[in-house]
Amino acid sequence: MRAVRWAAVVLGLTVLLTWFLWRAANPEAENYDRALTEIDRFGMVEDALYCDLFVARAGLLLNYDPLVSEIDGLHQAITRLRATAQVDSRTAETINWLATSVDHQEQLVEDFKNQNAVLHNSLSFFARFAGKSDQPDLDLAVRSAGTAILHLTLDTSPTAVREAQKRLDELELRATESGQAVLVEPFLAHGRLLYKLLPSVDDNLRKMLALRHKQGHETLRALILDRQLSSRNTARLYRAMLYGCSITLIVFLIHLGLRLRSRANALHRRAALEHIIADISMSFLNATPQGIDAEIERAIASFGTFAGSDRVYVVVAGAATRSYIWHRPGREFPPGWPEGALELASRMADGEGVVHVPDVCRMSAGDERSFLQGMGLGGWACAINGDRQGRTVAFGFDAVGCKCRVSHADELVLLRMALDTFIHAIERQTVEEERIRLQKRLQQARRMERIGTFTSGIAHNFNNILGGILGHAEVMEEQARLSSPLARHVAGIRRSADRARDLVNQILMFGRRCDVRRNPVSLGALVAETTSLLRVAQPSRIEIVVRQPPAGLIVFGEDVQLQQVIMNLCNNAANAIPETGRIDIDLESHEVLDQICLSHDKIEPGRYVRISVSDTGVGMDTQTLERIFEPFFTTRSSGNGLGLATVREIVLDHGGGINVSSRPGEGSRFDIWLPQAASAVLPEEKVLPAHRMGQGRVVMLVAGDRHRLMAGEEMLAALGFEAVGFATADAARTASKADPDRFDFVVIAQVGPLRESLELAAILHHELRSVSIVLATRAAFEVGADALLAAGISDIVRWPLVAEEIAVALTHISSAGAGCRIAPNHGIYWDSSRNRHAVNGGWQG
Repeated sequence: MRAVRWAAVVLGLTVLLTWFLWRAANPEAENYDRALTEIDRFGMVEDALYCDLFVARAGLLLNYDPLVSEIDGLHQAITRLRATAQVDSRTAETINWLATSVDHQEQLVEDFKNQNAVLHNSLSFFARFAGKSDQPDLDLAVRSAGTAILHLTLDTSPTAVREAQKRLDELELRATESGQAVLVEPFLAHGRLLYKLLPSVDDNLRKMLALRHKQGHETLRALILDRQLSSRNTARLYRAMLYGCSITLIVFLIHLGLRLRSRANALHRRAALEHIIADISMSFLNATPQGIDAEIERAIASFGTFAGSDRVYVVVAGAATRSYIWHRPGREFPPGWPEGALELASRMADGEGVVHVPDVCRMSAGDERSFLQGMGLGGWACAINGDRQGRTVAFGFDAVGCKCRVSHADELVLLRMALDTFIHAIERQTVEEERIRLQKRLQQARRMERIGTFTSGIAHNFNNILGGILGHAEVMEEQARLSSPLARHVAGIRRSADRARDLVNQILMFGRRCDVRRNPVSLGALVAETTSLLRVAQPSRIEIVVRQPPAGLIVFGEDVQLQQVIMNLCNNAANAIPETGRIDIDLESHEVLDQICLSHDKIEPGRYVRISVSDTGVGMDTQTLERIFEPFFTTRSSGNGLGLATVREIVLDHGGGINVSSRPGEGSRFDIWLPQAASAVLPEEKVLPAHRMGQGRVVMLVAGDRHRLMAGEEMLAALGFEAVGFATADAARTASKADPDRFDFVVIAQVGPLRESLELAAILHHELRSVSIVLATRAAFEVGADALLAAGISDIVRWPLVAEEIAVALTHISSAGAGCRIAPNHGIYWDSSRNRHAVNGGWQG
């Protein structure tokens, strides 16, 4: 399309110049010259005609061929004038008038020729007749008449005519008187003929003289000269226009040459710039991830040297802003620049993401111009784009105090290409960093897998030992209340066993992770509940301050695990406070627009709830801060190194992230970021009794181990229940059939195969429809949800029984009804209404 347009321009210019050249050459000038020549020839022929007429009148012309030739010449001149000079009506009328006059002249010449021939014959007769009479008087009369006739040939005036007539009459009279009439009769006949012819011939000559076209010639000449002058003026105008077009064409050719030269220079710069881009692309490909930053700095230095710019930079904006800069000596970056280039370029960029300000002084007045002038810029070019990680990258060229040296459109396109090259390099660096991070995570996962394999092998036996210790300790504690020293030692045994059990539970949590239940959780209520527990558990020297959280902070997740996160963080904060201090808990809602890199994790854009736990403790140094989430890493002799590791695993399972900030002597701050639920309906909260006793309700306890059976009966009795123990399934079935309304609860201990316990539970559930059944097992991981539902089991606890655990389970069943169980810190969750269960703890083998 562009070629067709240029071809049309060239064709139109050629036609215009041809037209100007043809009109400037004055093509009518030759016709006007020929017309003037014909007018002169016409006058010469006419003059020759009259000359020959007078010569013929004088009798000196031997023949009349010259007259015929001259008449023909006049007709030919008229024809040529018609062909060359008939350009308007007035000229045509003048030429027609001349043609009519020539026709009239031709007729007069014909008459003249006839009369003049007879005239000269008669005159020759007169010359022969003189002196032939023998009478003197007659001869005198003849000579007088001849003289009068000859005088008449010279003067045809009326006087001469009368004189000639008088002399002829006298001659006729004398001849008659003398009897010589016959002799003079021819003379008289010729004389009388001459008397008539001479005036007629002279009259024709006078008519022809009257028809002379001198004035017509001049009129026609004036008309043609006027047309010739107008034609010359027009030709002169066209020559001036042709000259102007020629000058314009020369200027255009010079401009075209300059543009071609500029284009050639631009192509040369483009080729050089493409070579630089290819070179830095290869450098990025060959560079190691650690060397990409150095290659980027080398690349922008190459661009700055090539473009002749004063400052060049690449700015990457994400969770943290990074800048790669280069500048000439004495052209340092002002404060706030190039960081401010990102926001400014975002506002000013075109559809291609490019900003080009050739001259800042020519910008319209506004904030952008004031800002650029405040940065000392005279010209600016910048390209901006985003990468796949949601970061914004800007690549800019600054001209300080002068116009922008990046001006050609091709260079702006390549500027965008160079930006893409930088983006790919930065993305590659990010990918490599992510790969290294994933490798570390994989190593940790493999370590956790080994821990899980190890713990699964020892947990069962270890829990059996701990269960026995706890069971005996609880029984001894009930029986030794009156002996303070003994009770103190038993309490120490129990605390040590509880601590060992918690350690095993945390180890198993790493060994066998489970899916998080996605239920709506009100963080405000959860923090309030957790805080009430913390205020009781923590020493009075530590103040716990909770800022009133905004309403409606809801997340999807497991409330027990989230409570464990808050508990662990607060316990960790309390351990970091040597004497008196304070723990602050704060909840806020935040809208995250771009990806944020936290101290240990990353979070994607979205709406989050931030739980902040800060303390006034001793704080941490950088080395400690880097390792706090490693399993089994601890700075306390009494710690196990799994508290914070558990926190991070739970937060990651909930799709969140952790940010930690701390300095030695300034305390620590843990920020937990959890995705906020857009809209959720919280389940109706049910108030659970704190921990009331059994109030004499009857519990059927079925256990094959008689020793454990007795210990369980004693434990339930100490909790206020009436425990009825059965060592065999048959005995339990017989008792249920004998008195079905006697029992309020059934607790079946899995001593043998799980299948037998489930079969007994199913039978008892069929026979005791209104009685809730609890399964006490050593290995909760072996139990399936479908089997529990089929057997009619309402809850699961560990075996051997733990007084606090079985009390909470039975109390919850009695208040909430069978079918739903949420047992905090029991390690097991089962919801019969949703036909699923999950293991949160790890006390089983």
